[in-house]
Amino acid sequence: MEFIDGIFYVIVLITSIVVHEFAHAYTAYKLGDETARLSGRLTLNPLKHLDLFGSIILPLFLVLMKAGFVIGWAKPVPYNPNNIRDEKKGTILISIMGILANLAVAVIFGLLIRLGLYIGMPLYLTNGIDLSPFFKISTIIVLVNLVLMIFNLIPIPPLDGSKLLFSIIPPRYQHIQRFLEQWGMFVLLFFIIFLWDKISPIIYLLFSLITGLGGF
Repeated sequence: MEFIDGIFYVIVLITSIVVHEFAHAYTAYKLGDETARLSGRLTLNPLKHLDLFGSIILPLFLVLMKAGFVIGWAKPVPYNPNNIRDEKKGTILISIMGILANLAVAVIFGLLIRLGLYIGMPLYLTNGIDLSPFFKISTIIVLVNLVLMIFNLIPIPPLDGSKLLFSIIPPRYQHIQRFLEQWGMFVLLFFIIFLWDKISPIIYLLFSLITGLGGF
């Protein structure tokens, strides 16, 4: 990944993270909990959502290390389950709406790519290698949002997948929850470094299905 492209990836990542977190906050608000709104999180202002390590340091580190992918996360959106009628269903809905928001962005820009192909927009520049600006920007947006969607399904704190897991885990497995809550950050970094390449093929398959493009 070229450095300039990597910086653009980080910008798209930050924007997509904000959309993701806003979806959490808005869902909690609609379910009757105003904690996120009162905490200033019911907004698209990036400064209210970003986590110094997860949103900035880690993505930039991955760019500088030419890791080939950029991932990250924001500060968890606060909510009070006591304000929600059905705590279990509410937690699941709040957690999954951020994931669905990223999927929606990926699908919208994937359809724009398909539309561009349909009306005959040039896919490549004159050299036949580099993508034209429209397709390059759109593919980055689709890829980043698919990465965020799949990444947040991982059941490790602070990701949304952990909230989904903790909502359905039987009481006899509560020790797993305690372990992940205590050591989740280290487990997550281990996953990113050693296991993320096992997830990448799923992302590229979804990318091809959504955009009709392959080979990226």
